[in-house]
Amino acid sequence: MPAGAAGLAADAYVYGVALVRQMSAVQACLQEGYGVLGPAPFNAFAHADGPPTPDAHVPGAAPDLVDAVAQLDLSGGPVRLHVPDTGGAYYVLQFVDAWSNAFAYVGSRATGTGEGDWLVVPPGWAGTVPDGVAVVDAPTSVVSLVGRIACHGPDDLPRVRALQQELTLTHLGDRAHRTGVPAPDSDVPGALAFYERMRVWMADFPPAAADLAHQDRFQPLGLLEEGLSPYVSPGPALVRALTRGLELGRERVEAASAFARSPGAWEAEPHLHDYNLDHFGAGVLRSPQWRVPGREAAYLVRAVAARRALWEPHGYEAVAASTDRDSRGRPFDGTHRYVLRLDPPPLVGAFWSMSAYEVPGDHLVAGPEERYALGSRTPGLVYDGDGALTLYVSGERPTAPAREANWLRAPSGGFRLVMRMYVPGRAVLDGEYVLPPVERTA
Repeated sequence: MPAGAAGLAADAYVYGVALVRQMSAVQACLQEGYGVLGPAPFNAFAHADGPPTPDAHVPGAAPDLVDAVAQLDLSGGPVRLHVPDTGGAYYVLQFVDAWSNAFAYVGSRATGTGEGDWLVVPPGWAGTVPDGVAVVDAPTSVVSLVGRIACHGPDDLPRVRALQQELTLTHLGDRAHRTGVPAPDSDVPGALAFYERMRVWMADFPPAAADLAHQDRFQPLGLLEEGLSPYVSPGPALVRALTRGLELGRERVEAASAFARSPGAWEAEPHLHDYNLDHFGAGVLRSPQWRVPGREAAYLVRAVAARRALWEPHGYEAVAASTDRDSRGRPFDGTHRYVLRLDPPPLVGAFWSMSAYEVPGDHLVAGPEERYALGSRTPGLVYDGDGALTLYVSGERPTAPAREANWLRAPSGGFRLVMRMYVPGRAVLDGEYVLPPVERTA
């Protein structure tokens, strides 16, 4: 092994962990399901029955969205996507390639809410596009289609379920598509399984041309070998380099994931998914402010995003801000009462909502009311005379009617709050609008 092989293996981990996590998620969707979604084959949607509830025990679940996820395989040719008219209601379909790049969006912000058809085509495809159909050029032959449909309570579910029925995929290729993802060699020892998956999936899903020179650096590690895996019977020097590199790479990503915390501040990362430097389909902004400057810096940001927020959209589609401490830096505890005064409420093009999650576990808070979020579309919110909005968070229901309308239940112990802003306004993205700290009142 060359000198510095462990450092090279750490570079490889940072470069490839998004690919491995993305394709592992694809595999899970095909075989076991994902979150509240059951398994579904390639080129078919898996639909949630409704918004997640505390019973689902899905960490960090958004209670005002219904998931619709499909894994597309384009190895046999294009897939046609049909979307219904949502009548102005918010939804988004996010296209994610094998390297976890969000490379296109269809939905309210990007393409509107009218009925339409898109042809998702594989790399290098040169066929005929049907009349009236837009094209989505996929960078890789496998694509995750991550859908989110706004649902504003149980009374809104029939509308959402009708939309699910009209959301369809049709395989138009002239060859059969895959039934699973390419399989790593099962004889590779577990300690080297990450690099084996990376090797196999890099070969099947080539990166952007501009990434190839960086990827070629990993030839001494066996990552570019084809055919028989070099990790079935590796030499001791290679094993040492790869195992140490795995440790170093994980430490590097962990360090880059840390937040700088100030008392009571909300944490948000509107630029966590700006690592896509090459693929700009419908709805993806090309401006420099939405691209990480420098390729190697983008690899690290991509690794952090894959570790912490796989399949989350760009900040201009949605921003989630969270906090678990009050204005004096004290952890939230449901035995106390809290107030958040929004003056003004979040500035958004779609809607905003705030939810509470138990700590630890990060599950939605259970309670007698089937209301797990407060937001701009919550019926009966009471605004202050100056247009501001005061929200109340506590374990016990307030006695004053105005406070009850603006109340979010807290659990008996620790918790955190998440504020989601869909299609956030320019002031949110530029940092001009700042969520105020939460005040503990009792």
